[in-house]
Amino acid sequence: MADPAETPAPTKPTRRIDARSLRGLAHPLRMSLLEALGLDGPATATVLAARLGENTGTVSWHLRQLAEHGFIEEETGRGTKRERWWRQAEVTNNLRTADFREDPESRGALSVYLHELTRQYFQRVSAYVTEDWDETWRAAGTVSDWAGMRMTPAQLAALNAELMAVIARHTPAGDVEPDPEALPVVVQLQSFPRAPRDPR
Repeated sequence: MADPAETPAPTKPTRRIDARSLRGLAHPLRMSLLEALGLDGPATATVLAARLGENTGTVSWHLRQLAEHGFIEEETGRGTKRERWWRQAEVTNNLRTADFREDPESRGALSVYLHELTRQYFQRVSAYVTEDWDETWRAAGTVSDWAGMRMTPAQLAALNAELMAVIARHTPAGDVEPDPEALPVVVQLQSFPRAPRDPR
């Protein structure tokens, strides 16, 4: 979920997350469940519970909460009444942090959401650097940063929009058959101002 000032036209429907939906999402387990469904595809509560080391009943309850707020949906035509399959909803969620910073009822939920999101980003990178990839994939991946830039808010927003447009150009349509050698790829983007330090 991005927080840019501008984003390229999405291929999926877009919804702007409101305070109620944010409070429904901002829970460590719910965010882990949503991430698992987004990265690895549809699954049952039993599969997700085993993957995350949680109780199946607890996972089922949190999945229903995510569904109530429109983040996931049941995969119809699959499973049984006792074993429901869940998938990430076909919608692009747009969360703008500025919508909630002045709302005392949502500030706590926003803090949980941002903390869990940065934890997920860190864990993905940490897993990548510790896994045993062959040299071809190791050379293709990157963990980089550029810290010497100085920008205005408008320039930073324009940079984010341009980067997202590049990613969109490299994202195949859902009906395109992937190359047999292709693996799932995660692209993470964090761009933010850094408070200047007193040189004294």
